[in-house]
Amino acid sequence: MKRIKIKDLLAHGEVGAKVTVKGWIRTFRSNRFIALNDGSTINNLQAVVDFENTDEDLLKRLTTSAAVAIEGEVVESQGKGQSIEIVVEKIEILGDADPDEYPLQPKRHSLEFLREKAHLRPRTQVMSAVYRVRNALAYGIHKFFNEKGFLYMHTPIITGSDAEGAGEMFRVTNFDPLNPPKTEDGEVDYKEDFFGKAVNLSVSGQLEAEVGAMSMGEVYTFGPTFRAENSNTSRHLAEFWMIEPEMAFYDLDDNMDLAEEMIKYLIDFAMEQCPDDLKFLDQRYAQEQKGKPQNERSDLGLLERLDFVSKNDFERLTYTEAIEVLKRSKPFKKGKFKYDVDWGIDLQSEHERYLVEKEYKKPVILTDYPKDIKSFYMKQNDDGKTVRAMDVLFPGIGEIIGGSQREESYDKLLTRMNEMGVPQEELWWYLELRKFGTAPHSGFGLGFERIVLFVTGMGNIRDVIPFPRAPKSAEF
Repeated sequence: MKRIKIKDLLAHGEVGAKVTVKGWIRTFRSNRFIALNDGSTINNLQAVVDFENTDEDLLKRLTTSAAVAIEGEVVESQGKGQSIEIVVEKIEILGDADPDEYPLQPKRHSLEFLREKAHLRPRTQVMSAVYRVRNALAYGIHKFFNEKGFLYMHTPIITGSDAEGAGEMFRVTNFDPLNPPKTEDGEVDYKEDFFGKAVNLSVSGQLEAEVGAMSMGEVYTFGPTFRAENSNTSRHLAEFWMIEPEMAFYDLDDNMDLAEEMIKYLIDFAMEQCPDDLKFLDQRYAQEQKGKPQNERSDLGLLERLDFVSKNDFERLTYTEAIEVLKRSKPFKKGKFKYDVDWGIDLQSEHERYLVEKEYKKPVILTDYPKDIKSFYMKQNDDGKTVRAMDVLFPGIGEIIGGSQREESYDKLLTRMNEMGVPQEELWWYLELRKFGTAPHSGFGLGFERIVLFVTGMGNIRDVIPFPRAPKSAEF
């Protein structure tokens, strides 16, 4: 008999039908009731065992997380929480799970503990819900850009350039680390390395995506990126995924419009595709809020917050206006900000979250940042002090999107690269884009894990990626 997924059975199962289901046992109670889950849904299927006519040795093997195949008849459920259940006619153990060794018992485990069991944590309700939402958001991204006519472009993971100019990159080499070839000056001779030069894992696919935009109009990348930043925070990973669209003939306003439209689309898509998972995560979010101090609690539940963001326009203001708002704020006047506020600073998370959560109570898009705190490729404004940058700020997270109108002037870009010490020889091809049919263009980057973090209501970015990479953490 062909297997049916539990999600499909719960949605369309007919009373009286004979079915085969397979999955892992969540619980087995009273030697009678199996809660079975196969990962297709957060909801368990109840299977009722006739323990009087079932082999005693088999009953002992029906333990938490054992994999089983069950054949039986669909009947109306006598219990609460489900409309149908299965009366077991045949059960086969596909894989035993020793209850004395299995580390995840049917109780609430801390997220910190589950990170140590990354190979097993998808079997918990909370993590399986997060991963299904993550899957829906990933699919939604491709669906959104495909519907808008964008071309999906694969950009290099190994690169010889530092797109952000920050220098916090992972080196890629096939040298013997104890005996690399040296130059006459005693330096490592990267001309002898695999690629004939020093190369790194990419921090961004943006520069290469601009190549696509300047020939095919509208492109996007969606791939892994890497930062060797020694940040052990709840918002940073060393390996993460980025969505980076680049668009020819877009100015900064077009760029902001696309970013806002995309985020609202993704939220709506996740709510449509994962209603049961988000309902569970909403309940979990409410419990988490109860444990926080009164002044740190959210005014909205998770589903209310998602709906609010989806249905309201984002607030838009310049960096200069934001600094003025922060200086007028009570936290600034009472000295409650940890970091000072002055024009020219790189806004900290506390400043961004104040604007979003206290001042405007909605997502905020800041524009026109000081050029000295932004990247070399951003278009310069006529004031000589600011660039056409934009950051989208979200509640509970801070910056979720960073982008800009790109500098299309060859001379201005070259001057800015020289000012910031960006090597021309590494990016000669990027400069040449400004020589052969240059045009206004814009783009942005969305950290995928940050949108997953927001939609799921989780508090730590390491809990929204299956195998988090962070300083001193690469166990799996």
